[in-house]
Amino acid sequence: MNATQKVALVTGATRGIGLETARQLAEAGVTTLLAGRDAGRAKAAADKLKAEGLPVESVVLDVTSGDSIAKAVADVTSRFGKLDILVNNAGILVDDMGKTPSEQTLAAWRETFDTNLFAVVEVTQAFLPLLKAAPAARIVNVSSQLGSITLHVDPNSPIYNFKLPAYDASKSAINSWTVHLAYELRDTPIKVNAIHPGYVQTDMNGGHGEIDVPTGAKSSVGMALIGAEGPTGSFTYLGKTLPW
Repeated sequence: MNATQKVALVTGATRGIGLETARQLAEAGVTTLLAGRDAGRAKAAADKLKAEGLPVESVVLDVTSGDSIAKAVADVTSRFGKLDILVNNAGILVDDMGKTPSEQTLAAWRETFDTNLFAVVEVTQAFLPLLKAAPAARIVNVSSQLGSITLHVDPNSPIYNFKLPAYDASKSAINSWTVHLAYELRDTPIKVNAIHPGYVQTDMNGGHGEIDVPTGAKSSVGMALIGAEGPTGSFTYLGKTLPW
Protein backbone atom coordinates (compact mmCIF):
# COMPACT_ATOMS: atom_id res chain seq x y z
CA MET A 1 0.00 0.00 0.00
CA ASN A 2 1.34 3.45 -0.88
CA ALA A 3 1.20 6.37 1.54
CA THR A 4 -1.70 8.04 -0.29
CA GLN A 5 -3.93 4.94 -0.24
CA LYS A 6 -6.91 5.52 2.01
CA VAL A 7 -7.58 3.06 4.83
CA ALA A 8 -11.08 2.50 6.24
CA LEU A 9 -12.35 0.44 9.15
CA VAL A 10 -15.98 -0.68 9.34
CA THR A 11 -17.28 -2.14 12.61
CA GLY A 12 -19.89 -4.90 12.67
CA ALA A 13 -18.98 -5.73 9.08
CA THR A 14 -19.38 -9.50 8.84
CA ARG A 15 -22.91 -9.22 7.45
CA GLY A 16 -25.68 -6.88 6.37
CA ILE A 17 -25.09 -3.17 5.94
CA GLY A 18 -21.60 -3.35 7.44
CA LEU A 19 -20.44 -5.97 4.97
CA GLU A 20 -21.91 -4.07 2.05
CA THR A 21 -20.33 -0.84 3.29
CA ALA A 22 -16.95 -2.59 3.31
CA ARG A 23 -17.59 -3.85 -0.22
CA GLN A 24 -18.54 -0.45 -1.61
CA LEU A 25 -15.61 1.33 0.03
CA ALA A 26 -13.24 -1.29 -1.38
CA GLU A 27 -14.85 -0.92 -4.81
CA ALA A 28 -14.03 2.78 -4.54
CA GLY A 29 -10.36 1.87 -4.12
CA VAL A 30 -10.14 2.21 -0.35
CA THR A 31 -8.14 -0.40 1.57
CA THR A 32 -10.92 -1.60 3.84
CA LEU A 33 -10.61 -3.32 7.20
CA LEU A 34 -13.62 -5.52 7.78
CA ALA A 35 -14.05 -5.70 11.55
CA GLY A 36 -15.96 -8.35 13.47
CA ARG A 37 -15.80 -9.83 16.95
CA ASP A 38 -15.44 -13.40 15.66
CA ALA A 39 -12.05 -13.87 13.98
CA GLY A 40 -13.22 -16.75 11.78
CA ARG A 41 -16.29 -14.97 10.48
CA ALA A 42 -14.39 -11.73 9.87
CA LYS A 43 -11.66 -13.54 7.94
CA ALA A 44 -14.17 -15.53 5.91
CA ALA A 45 -16.10 -12.39 4.96
CA ALA A 46 -12.90 -10.53 4.06
CA ASP A 47 -11.52 -13.47 2.07
CA LYS A 48 -14.71 -13.63 0.01
CA LEU A 49 -14.31 -9.98 -0.99
CA LYS A 50 -10.58 -10.41 -1.59
CA ALA A 51 -11.39 -13.28 -3.96
CA GLU A 52 -13.36 -10.75 -6.00
CA GLY A 53 -10.21 -8.66 -6.33
CA LEU A 54 -11.14 -6.10 -3.67
CA PRO A 55 -8.62 -4.60 -1.19
CA VAL A 56 -10.17 -5.96 1.99
CA GLU A 57 -8.52 -7.27 5.16
CA SER A 58 -10.05 -8.56 8.37
CA VAL A 59 -9.63 -7.14 11.87
CA VAL A 60 -10.84 -8.75 15.09
CA LEU A 61 -12.82 -6.16 17.02
CA ASP A 62 -15.44 -6.68 19.71
CA VAL A 63 -16.66 -3.11 20.20
CA THR A 64 -17.89 -3.88 23.73
CA SER A 65 -14.46 -5.06 24.91
CA GLY A 66 -11.80 -2.56 25.87
CA ASP A 67 -9.08 -5.18 25.46
CA SER A 68 -10.30 -6.06 21.97
CA ILE A 69 -10.43 -2.39 20.98
CA ALA A 70 -6.86 -1.83 22.21
CA LYS A 71 -5.61 -4.86 20.28
CA ALA A 72 -7.36 -3.67 17.11
CA VAL A 73 -5.81 -0.22 17.42
CA ALA A 74 -2.38 -1.79 17.88
CA ASP A 75 -2.99 -4.01 14.83
CA VAL A 76 -4.02 -1.10 12.59
CA THR A 77 -1.14 1.03 13.90
CA SER A 78 1.45 -1.61 13.09
CA ARG A 79 0.03 -2.40 9.66
CA PHE A 80 -0.94 1.07 8.40
CA GLY A 81 0.04 3.80 10.87
CA LYS A 82 -3.12 5.80 10.14
CA LEU A 83 -6.85 5.52 9.59
CA ASP A 84 -8.62 7.67 7.01
CA ILE A 85 -12.18 6.46 7.57
CA LEU A 86 -13.97 5.03 10.61
CA VAL A 87 -17.51 3.76 10.08
CA ASN A 88 -19.18 3.00 13.40
CA ASN A 89 -21.70 0.54 12.03
CA ALA A 90 -22.03 -2.09 14.78
CA GLY A 91 -25.35 -1.96 16.61
CA ILE A 92 -28.10 -4.01 18.19
CA LEU A 93 -31.86 -3.84 18.63
CA VAL A 94 -33.13 -5.79 21.64
CA ASP A 95 -36.34 -3.93 22.54
CA ASP A 96 -39.33 -6.26 22.83
CA MET A 97 -41.70 -5.11 20.10
CA GLY A 98 -44.61 -6.63 22.01
CA LYS A 99 -44.11 -4.32 24.98
CA THR A 100 -44.84 -0.66 25.60
CA PRO A 101 -42.01 1.80 26.29
CA SER A 102 -42.49 1.60 30.05
CA GLU A 103 -42.45 -2.21 29.93
CA GLN A 104 -39.00 -2.53 28.34
CA THR A 105 -36.52 -3.99 30.79
CA LEU A 106 -33.64 -2.04 32.28
CA ALA A 107 -31.37 -4.86 31.12
CA ALA A 108 -32.43 -4.16 27.52
CA TRP A 109 -31.68 -0.47 27.99
CA ARG A 110 -28.20 -1.19 29.37
CA GLU A 111 -27.35 -3.76 26.70
CA THR A 112 -28.47 -1.37 23.98
CA PHE A 113 -26.48 1.59 25.26
CA ASP A 114 -23.38 -0.54 25.88
CA THR A 115 -23.23 -1.40 22.17
CA ASN A 116 -24.97 1.47 20.41
CA LEU A 117 -23.47 4.37 22.34
CA PHE A 118 -20.70 3.56 24.83
CA ALA A 119 -18.90 1.25 22.40
CA VAL A 120 -19.02 3.89 19.66
CA VAL A 121 -17.53 6.48 22.01
CA GLU A 122 -14.79 4.09 23.19
CA VAL A 123 -13.90 2.89 19.69
CA THR A 124 -13.75 6.46 18.39
CA GLN A 125 -11.62 7.67 21.28
CA ALA A 126 -9.22 4.76 20.80
CA PHE A 127 -8.82 5.28 17.04
CA LEU A 128 -8.72 9.08 17.15
CA PRO A 129 -4.89 9.30 17.18
CA LEU A 130 -4.79 7.20 13.99
CA LEU A 131 -7.53 9.34 12.45
CA LYS A 132 -5.54 12.47 13.29
CA ALA A 133 -2.50 10.88 11.61
CA ALA A 134 -4.42 10.80 8.30
CA PRO A 135 -4.53 13.89 6.06
CA ALA A 136 -8.30 14.43 6.35
CA ALA A 137 -10.14 11.65 8.16
CA ARG A 138 -13.86 10.93 8.11
CA ILE A 139 -15.94 9.48 10.98
CA VAL A 140 -19.36 8.11 10.06
CA ASN A 141 -21.76 7.14 12.83
CA VAL A 142 -24.61 4.90 11.69
CA SER A 143 -27.66 6.32 13.38
CA SER A 144 -31.34 6.01 12.45
CA GLN A 145 -34.28 8.27 11.79
CA LEU A 146 -35.69 6.54 14.87
CA GLY A 147 -33.27 8.74 16.80
CA SER A 148 -35.05 11.87 15.55
CA ILE A 149 -37.07 13.36 18.39
CA THR A 150 -38.61 15.82 15.93
CA LEU A 151 -40.07 12.97 13.88
CA HIS A 152 -41.20 11.04 16.97
CA VAL A 153 -43.45 13.88 18.13
CA ASP A 154 -44.90 14.56 14.67
CA PRO A 155 -48.15 12.59 14.17
CA ASN A 156 -47.64 12.83 10.40
CA SER A 157 -44.13 11.33 10.40
CA PRO A 158 -43.46 7.76 9.24
CA ILE A 159 -42.09 6.75 12.66
CA TYR A 160 -44.74 8.31 14.93
CA ASN A 161 -46.30 4.94 15.77
CA PHE A 162 -43.00 3.05 15.92
CA LYS A 163 -41.59 3.36 19.44
CA LEU A 164 -38.58 1.27 20.53
CA PRO A 165 -37.34 3.40 23.40
CA ALA A 166 -33.94 1.89 24.19
CA TYR A 167 -32.89 1.67 20.54
CA ASP A 168 -34.40 5.04 19.64
CA ALA A 169 -32.78 6.84 22.58
CA SER A 170 -29.40 5.25 21.83
CA LYS A 171 -29.54 6.68 18.32
CA SER A 172 -30.59 10.10 19.64
CA ALA A 173 -27.51 9.91 21.87
CA ILE A 174 -25.33 8.97 18.89
CA ASN A 175 -26.60 12.06 17.09
CA SER A 176 -25.65 14.18 20.09
CA TRP A 177 -22.19 12.55 20.29
CA THR A 178 -21.73 13.31 16.58
CA VAL A 179 -22.49 17.00 17.09
CA HIS A 180 -20.19 17.27 20.09
CA LEU A 181 -17.24 15.51 18.40
CA ALA A 182 -17.70 17.52 15.21
CA TYR A 183 -17.54 20.69 17.31
CA GLU A 184 -14.34 19.52 19.01
CA LEU A 185 -12.73 18.79 15.64
CA ARG A 186 -14.18 21.80 13.80
CA ASP A 187 -10.79 23.40 13.21
CA THR A 188 -9.22 20.20 11.85
CA PRO A 189 -9.64 18.45 8.47
CA ILE A 190 -11.60 15.65 10.21
CA LYS A 191 -15.33 15.51 9.49
CA VAL A 192 -17.83 13.72 11.74
CA ASN A 193 -21.35 12.91 10.54
CA ALA A 194 -24.32 10.72 11.41
CA ILE A 195 -26.38 8.93 8.78
CA HIS A 196 -29.67 7.08 8.55
CA PRO A 197 -29.22 4.01 6.31
CA GLY A 198 -32.93 3.75 5.53
CA TYR A 199 -35.45 1.06 6.42
CA VAL A 200 -33.25 -1.76 5.16
CA GLN A 201 -34.05 -5.44 4.70
CA THR A 202 -31.63 -6.92 7.27
CA ASP A 203 -31.50 -9.63 9.90
CA MET A 204 -31.99 -6.98 12.60
CA ASN A 205 -35.58 -6.36 11.49
CA GLY A 206 -36.33 -9.88 10.33
CA GLY A 207 -35.86 -9.08 6.67
CA HIS A 208 -38.58 -6.43 6.67
CA GLY A 209 -37.75 -3.12 5.08
CA GLU A 210 -38.31 -0.83 2.14
CA ILE A 211 -34.84 -0.86 0.54
CA ASP A 212 -32.17 -3.46 -0.16
CA VAL A 213 -28.83 -3.73 1.60
CA PRO A 214 -26.73 -2.15 -1.21
CA THR A 215 -28.92 0.96 -1.08
CA GLY A 216 -28.74 0.90 2.71
CA ALA A 217 -24.94 1.15 2.60
CA LYS A 218 -24.88 4.14 0.25
CA SER A 219 -25.36 6.79 2.93
CA SER A 220 -22.39 5.56 4.97
CA VAL A 221 -20.16 5.22 1.91
CA GLY A 222 -21.14 8.59 0.50
CA MET A 223 -20.38 10.38 3.76
CA ALA A 224 -17.12 8.44 4.21
CA LEU A 225 -15.90 9.71 0.85
CA ILE A 226 -16.90 13.38 1.06
CA GLY A 227 -14.36 15.97 0.08
CA ALA A 228 -13.18 19.08 1.90
CA GLU A 229 -16.38 20.87 0.91
CA GLY A 230 -18.55 18.27 2.64
CA PRO A 231 -20.51 18.78 5.86
CA THR A 232 -19.57 18.00 9.43
CA GLY A 233 -21.92 17.58 12.36
CA SER A 234 -24.77 16.61 10.04
CA PHE A 235 -27.53 13.96 10.12
CA THR A 236 -28.50 12.80 6.64
CA TYR A 237 -30.05 10.09 4.51
CA LEU A 238 -28.67 9.77 0.95
CA GLY A 239 -27.51 13.37 1.21
CA LYS A 240 -30.82 14.74 2.49
CA THR A 241 -30.72 16.48 5.87
CA LEU A 242 -32.87 14.87 8.55
CA PRO A 243 -34.35 16.63 11.60
CA TRP A 244 -32.71 16.02 14.98
